[in-house]
Amino acid sequence: MKIIRSAALRRPLLGLVLGAALCASLQGCLPLVVGATAVSSMAAVDRRSLGTQTDDKTIELKGEGRANKITGDKGRVAVTSYNRMVVLSGEVADEKMKADVEAQIATLGDLKKIENDLEVAPVSTVSARSSDLLITSKVKAAIIDTKDLYLSAFKIYTDRGVVYLMGRVTQREAKLGAEVARNAAGNIRKVVKLFEYISEDELLEMRAKSSPDESRTPATAK
Repeated sequence: MKIIRSAALRRPLLGLVLGAALCASLQGCLPLVVGATAVSSMAAVDRRSLGTQTDDKTIELKGEGRANKITGDKGRVAVTSYNRMVVLSGEVADEKMKADVEAQIATLGDLKKIENDLEVAPVSTVSARSSDLLITSKVKAAIIDTKDLYLSAFKIYTDRGVVYLMGRVTQREAKLGAEVARNAAGNIRKVVKLFEYISEDELLEMRAKSSPDESRTPATAK
C-alpha cells in the first residue's frame, strides 16, 4: 500500500529534487544542498562508510578522466560507482573503444564489479541528457512518496533512458524500489538493479545508528 508523506515534508523534498535536476540540465551548476551540514548529514545516513563514499567519488572522477582520454570527442562515458560496483554508460565509436574503456577502468583498483553498458552509437544530444535528468528526478520523487523506501538508501542515475538503481538494500527494498522506478515516467527503457543486499536485521541496526527519518536526506549524488 502506498502512503503519501505529509505535504509539509514532501513539498520541500520534491522541490529540491526537481530544482536540482533543472539546475543541472540548464546550467551544470552545483547541487542545491551544499555546505558542511548537508555533507555530514548525508554521510551519517548513507549506508556506506565515509571512506567508501570517498573511494566511490574518486573512482568516478578518475574513471571519467581516463575514459575521456580514450574517447576524445568520439564518445561520452559516465562512470557511476557505489560501494566499488561500477556502471559504465554512454556512447562509444566502436566495440574496441568500449573494451578499451572497460580495461582502463579495471586498473583503478579493487572493484567488485564493472557493468559495461556503453553503446556503440553517436554521442547523445543535450536534449537527451536533459530528459535523463528529468527521469532521475521523477524516480527520486516517486521514492520519496513511497512508504518504507528511503531516498538516501539509493543511488539513482539515468542514461539513454535506462535507470540504474544502486545501493545497499534489503530484498524487499530492491523489489519495491525497482517497481516504483519503472512506473515513475513513461519514457523509461528499462531499470537495471545493481544492489548489494543486506538483511532486515542489518537494516534495523543501521537505522538505530542513523537519523530517525532517512527520507529527510537527499539520495546519494553521483
